[in-house]
Amino acid sequence: MIEIVIASNNRHKIEEINDVVKNKKVRIFTLKDVNFKGVLKENGETLLENARAKAKKVREKIKNKIIIADDTGLEVEYLAKAPGVYSARFAGERCSYEDNNKKLLKLLKGVKFNYRKAIFRTIIYIIFPDGKEYYTEGRVNGFITTKAKGKNGFGYDPVFYYPPLKKTFAELSTYEKNRVSHRSKAIKKAWKIIRSRIY
Repeated sequence: MIEIVIASNNRHKIEEINDVVKNKKVRIFTLKDVNFKGVLKENGETLLENARAKAKKVREKIKNKIIIADDTGLEVEYLAKAPGVYSARFAGERCSYEDNNKKLLKLLKGVKFNYRKAIFRTIIYIIFPDGKEYYTEGRVNGFITTKAKGKNGFGYDPVFYYPPLKKTFAELSTYEKNRVSHRSKAIKKAWKIIRSRIY
């Protein structure tokens, strides 16, 4: 049995990872499952720094399982790649997903569609029980809409328009999203690394 600790209690992330891996020989643990009570800070200057810091913090307490940590950012070209590393707290500390989306749409008010290009990026950092470290990246290109659409997903999904499917991420089913999303791409790459080292 492959035991993996996800350095998060975000149920949306856990569900996405479980959906992508779908392997009976894998057991996924949340921080709550392993009774981790530390604080995972995101004060790095890049997504990689944040993902690495979170993985290493969990590794201090959990050494007999594979540790996976991720950090995700939305980069809007018109806003000089903001919110980027500040995506989760774009509208302030303890803000909601809706708060972030409202702020983003307000900043882009009146901006033409062609100038609303955006990239979703996810970095996944992996630490194995033997101390070896790896990381993967997934990205997807799209545009920011002028209003929120869709009820699925989380975060910036309602305002991230994905041209190939002509829908926002929040309008996609879990199956559809996990075929194309930034996080699923990073997870699949991470899973390849895990499999290559385990089997």
